[in-house]
Amino acid sequence: MKSEPFKYSWDDLVAEKEGTWDGVRNYRARNNLAAMKVGEEAFFYHSREGLEIVGVVTISVEGITDPTDPEGKWAAVKIKPKAKLKRPVSLQQIKADPRLAECELIRLGRLSVAELTPEEWKAILDLGGGLAKR
Repeated sequence: MKSEPFKYSWDDLVAEKEGTWDGVRNYRARNNLAAMKVGEEAFFYHSREGLEIVGVVTISVEGITDPTDPEGKWAAVKIKPKAKLKRPVSLQQIKADPRLAECELIRLGRLSVAELTPEEWKAILDLGGGLAKR
């Protein structure tokens, strides 16, 4: 899940304790949001500034309509911060790792909510040294 840190950062989510992931206006990203279930996890990626995965979030509320959409056709979820990665994983690292060559984060770079396989998830966690203790 990508967010521009000057608009909504990892630290903003931690301060709020729960945030709404809304404002997505891409059909593939919308479908990815709509498929998320409570308890599933996602990476929090700082886009435009930083260009790195910084933490893991947990989906706390699934299947809601985007509150910023007056027509009610776009999806949203609520998320809670789980933990930061021990080390942020840069886009450069992701692009350089052959295990991640086919991931949506690389193939569909403008996609704000990308799907990862379990193998890609593990590869990114490995690059980040695992989760930091809270």
